[in-house]
Amino acid sequence: MIDIKIVDAIIEKWNTDPDFVIEMMQDVQDEFRYIPKEALERISDRTEKPRGKLFHIATFYSAFSLDQRGEKEIQVCMGTACYVKGAPDVLAALERDLGISSGETTPDGKFTLTEVRCLGCCGIAPVITIGNEVIAEVKPSQVSNLISSYCKS
Repeated sequence: MIDIKIVDAIIEKWNTDPDFVIEMMQDVQDEFRYIPKEALERISDRTEKPRGKLFHIATFYSAFSLDQRGEKEIQVCMGTACYVKGAPDVLAALERDLGISSGETTPDGKFTLTEVRCLGCCGIAPVITIGNEVIAEVKPSQVSNLISSYCKS
């Protein structure tokens, strides 16, 4: 269960203006690391924007998630350059080390692992991001050390 007062404060920050539902949803995502159903319903009720419209927005944009995400998101680029240079092996190593599949969150809530189509870093492929950090030329043999270093932070 979430604190609905936090959601109300976010809605009020945007003056309950239905033109700013995306911004409200971004703030909710930042606060909770996902958009809880209760928050989506509250935004709909307070802005009079249809729930279906908000659900469409939440599922259309990959920045939004209706499922709880980890403290750090690990993205593995699967664009052509990264794919050719070994991204599938990097992904497999991450899945093995974290004990989860792509699209899942570790049981401790520390990491969420996702595949993305392109991070725009083709010259330094294969690339992953952990949080906001871009890590270049990743090899499967580096994965354990990378995960360990982020577990300490």
